[in-house]
Amino acid sequence: MRRTAATAAATLLLALVPAASAEADRSARGDEPTLLGRAILPADAYQPGPPSGALVNPANGVVPPFPGQPIPGFSAVLDAGGGTFWGMTDNGFGTRGNSGDFLLRLYRIDPDFRTARRGSGTVDVEGFLQLRDPDGHVPFPLHRPDRLLTGADFDLESVRRAPDGTFWFGEEFGPFLLHTDATGRVLDAPVPLPGVQSPQNPFLGDAAPTLPASRGFEGMALSRDGQRLYPVLEGALVGDPDPRRRIVHEFDLRERRYTGRTWTYQVDEAFPGAVLGDFTALPDGRFLVIERDDAQGAEARQKKVYAIDLRRTDRDGVLVKDLVLDLLDIRDPAGVSLPARPGEYGVGEVFSFPLQSVESIEFLGGNRVLVANDNNYPGSDGRWVGRDRPDDTELIVVRVPGLR
Repeated sequence: MRRTAATAAATLLLALVPAASAEADRSARGDEPTLLGRAILPADAYQPGPPSGALVNPANGVVPPFPGQPIPGFSAVLDAGGGTFWGMTDNGFGTRGNSGDFLLRLYRIDPDFRTARRGSGTVDVEGFLQLRDPDGHVPFPLHRPDRLLTGADFDLESVRRAPDGTFWFGEEFGPFLLHTDATGRVLDAPVPLPGVQSPQNPFLGDAAPTLPASRGFEGMALSRDGQRLYPVLEGALVGDPDPRRRIVHEFDLRERRYTGRTWTYQVDEAFPGAVLGDFTALPDGRFLVIERDDAQGAEARQKKVYAIDLRRTDRDGVLVKDLVLDLLDIRDPAGVSLPARPGEYGVGEVFSFPLQSVESIEFLGGNRVLVANDNNYPGSDGRWVGRDRPDDTELIVVRVPGLR
């Protein structure tokens, strides 16, 4: 480990110190979202494990298979205390068919954020929890005989830690909720969403899917009292006359069942095909939602964070949303994102996070959030002008005035 927990926490707090400039002073007073810190995990930071990517197509100069397990970005990030975080990867390479050699894990990471005053901007990977089902709770065949979970079994997209220390994962193949202990050991059978099945659902049989592929539980919030989960469908249901509708569900952790309560969230009218990248709770009862398009680089148009309150709907029963952060337009008066790497797009005084799959947001306290990307290794290349090299995994800390 590079730093003690106390030193890591202090490094993150240094991001609160504004640079000595007039524009930074305005940002510090809360006038506009400002970049406080940035850390980068290289795309090729392979981790211990068997070779992977045997069925992945070459992209951006990368030719599979890979000499170990890549970290293809993070689909969820949780504060683990002391300046460290849990970073959760998804199913690996995008489909059930090509991800059987990708192991499902939670990585413990220690970012040393580059801030206005200090920090290397690097990320240490301290270890991981391997998800596994040795007790046979998963009622359908798994890809590996040793019952280590892979991307051919589940497409994990969200995770929350319950007050008892166990983890709950939201995933897309079912969509299911998956419950593990603090070490990644599956504790119960996956919980299906009543009446909803994707094309990859192992129990679909001859029935027609009610949800398109890859539109399951991308985001999932935990209530501030730790008693309820709020998984939200990434896309609209099959046949929904409103293609902008995204449904928020409520799951009672004590009773281990869906309560039947739902809410309607609508994506922006200009982007009816937008997906929801993540969903997390704030201490005041509101929630933050990432709403994004599937574009990247200069073509990206919709990478926004909205605040909602489940107690606040319009006359049609749709959740009212307030824009708090445009990820394509973040002030960087202190030059946290500089110097630019060769061919780097979107850095400088106006910092942009134009990455294809922005899928992680974590509240850090006060008016600060952490945002991270899934880099779809080796496919996404939104950070590079030439669009000819794979995106790294980026973690940024942003001061967001609208949170107070």
